[in-house]
Amino acid sequence: MSDATAEVTVGMLGLGAIGRPMADRLLAGHGHLLIASRRAQPDLADAGAALLDSARELGARADVVLAMLPDLPELEQVLAGPDGLLADAGDLLLLIGSTSSAPGVRDLAARIARETDGRVRVVDCPVSGGVDGAAAGTLSIMLGGDPADTALAARVLAPCGSAVHLGPLGAGEVAKACNQLVVAATITALGEATVLAERSGLDLQALWTLLSGGYAGSRLLTSRLDQLVAGTDEPSGVARYMQKDLGFVDDIARATGTAPVLLPALRAAFDELVDAGLGDRDIAVTRRFIAGRTAAAPASP
Repeated sequence: MSDATAEVTVGMLGLGAIGRPMADRLLAGHGHLLIASRRAQPDLADAGAALLDSARELGARADVVLAMLPDLPELEQVLAGPDGLLADAGDLLLLIGSTSSAPGVRDLAARIARETDGRVRVVDCPVSGGVDGAAAGTLSIMLGGDPADTALAARVLAPCGSAVHLGPLGAGEVAKACNQLVVAATITALGEATVLAERSGLDLQALWTLLSGGYAGSRLLTSRLDQLVAGTDEPSGVARYMQKDLGFVDDIARATGTAPVLLPALRAAFDELVDAGLGDRDIAVTRRFIAGRTAAAPASP
């Protein structure tokens, strides 16, 4: 445990695909972790984590709580009520790790401050890097909030990856929206290019191994190369979440007076993908999605 966080008690909510390996990293990095979970977590308990009966107990005992829940509605469910995180919270820093609306995070933080007389502060800290990055401790963590609070957040989250303060509250969510725009465009292009190459008779393994060393290369291609080649898309980064995230990108575009070129096409593509029943697959499902679309018949001469 680092000297900077030796006196800080760290807690966590949300042990999904990303949250669970982050919990392992936090426990190993700080030597302790408080967890409120509706499901038994024997592996974490055996490793030294303290499993609590309620979010209320977590709020009362922790100095910093990381919430890795899908979005703000799920977070609000564990904040409110007699057994909620805020019911008995003292001086607490709440780290919101979901990909969410920046205005929504700011509104929630203002309400929490009013309800707790300022005892509970908020930092937004969405992450990028997927399950692999969470397990390896190499996530990119985007921080928004008060500089003192984000400095503490960065120290607490250091075992999970690189945490950078990008601006006031909500800045992390804006950064994640930008990230998701790039990821959505890239994975759609990769899926489409794979279908074009396969139907043209190319060796997909040779193609993507070659192109990964050029300008088409990316961490996303490296992580999804085998899936693109094999046509597999077992869930990891669930595609339907991208549909939600692109909505947040659209909110920022409207708020900033930006007329995007790619965003409308990407939103339409992921809406169609989810409507086709592919939303619970990995984002590499773009190959299957493109392959299943029907091309328009060529115009008659």
